[in-house]
Amino acid sequence: MAEIIIQNLRKEFGDFTAVHASSFTVEDGDFFMLLGPSGCGKTTTLRMIAGLEMPTAGEIYIGGDEVSQKPASQRDIAFVFQMFALYPHMNVRKNLTYPLVSQGMKRAAVNAKLKEVVDILGIHDILNKPVGGLSGGDRQRVALGRAIVRDPKAFMMDEPLGALDSEFREHMAEELRALHDRMNATTVYVTHDQLEAMQMGDRIVVMNHGVVEQFGTPRDIYDKPATLFVADFIGSPSMNFLSFNGAVNRGDSSVKLGEHTLSVPMQHHRMEGDLVFGVRPEHIVLSDDGSYRGEILATEYLGHNQIVTVQTEHGVARARTESIHHYTVGDSIGMTFNSETVTLFDQQTGAANPSVLNEGVVSHG
Repeated sequence: MAEIIIQNLRKEFGDFTAVHASSFTVEDGDFFMLLGPSGCGKTTTLRMIAGLEMPTAGEIYIGGDEVSQKPASQRDIAFVFQMFALYPHMNVRKNLTYPLVSQGMKRAAVNAKLKEVVDILGIHDILNKPVGGLSGGDRQRVALGRAIVRDPKAFMMDEPLGALDSEFREHMAEELRALHDRMNATTVYVTHDQLEAMQMGDRIVVMNHGVVEQFGTPRDIYDKPATLFVADFIGSPSMNFLSFNGAVNRGDSSVKLGEHTLSVPMQHHRMEGDLVFGVRPEHIVLSDDGSYRGEILATEYLGHNQIVTVQTEHGVARARTESIHHYTVGDSIGMTFNSETVTLFDQQTGAANPSVLNEGVVSHG
């Protein structure tokens, strides 16, 4: 397998810039996620890595070789599409062996490789079936098998589970991650599903409007979002945002929200002006003793947990708390925050304090 290095990658379609100077590294053996909403540039980035699109500018290194202007056939990349891209007139066996036969591989070697792939995917019972009659999950396994059988340097996957129903999609996501771990493969995977990215990825690039907003581990991105967009896009419910104008008190690392003094992490001590106080729902503690108060607007029962929506003077906040606690709509409730779980953002640029940004984040503003 191979390390993939992207440096200042750019793609223009006429007057439209789909990808702006993106830079990141996919380490050898990574399960790497390109995450973002539709139209953010993630699929265009994947297609440039695979050689299906030529970049307008920038460099792509695969296993140490600069390949940005090489065609896909010279990059030793296997591509798995959302819609399977199988040969409908062939059965499963022929779909799997066709890439090897077309390369002139001898029959004994083809059969040995076929057995290896079939054992990995557990598809012995469908080898002689036509692909047109298979379930979506089995067709996706065959598509994966046809990629694996070639022993490529890296796998490119463009929302390969997107056509499956939600329950089976979750099951296939677990299978795909387990398959990756067994093979120790380098995989670049495009998805718009944040839960899929957090569940499967070793590292994630979050893109928006062609820009890399943040690059890091799932924990980095969830706990230390670099921008308002990342904080809002990741998490369900997303991070709460309370807007205010002020400055961080450098003496005790606190901010004033109206008449209330709230602590924030030390790395935000230089921030001032129009700011946003960001906190995840599970990091809000509701109690009668909390100094920062609001009015309960709604409660949403989720089994073990519930979401309590509170109107404050600086915006609406949603708290995730255990369902054993009872809250009444219309009541006043206090809130407390663990300062280490808070992130401050600049309202104008959308960026958190530069000292908490991960390497590879494109600055805004």
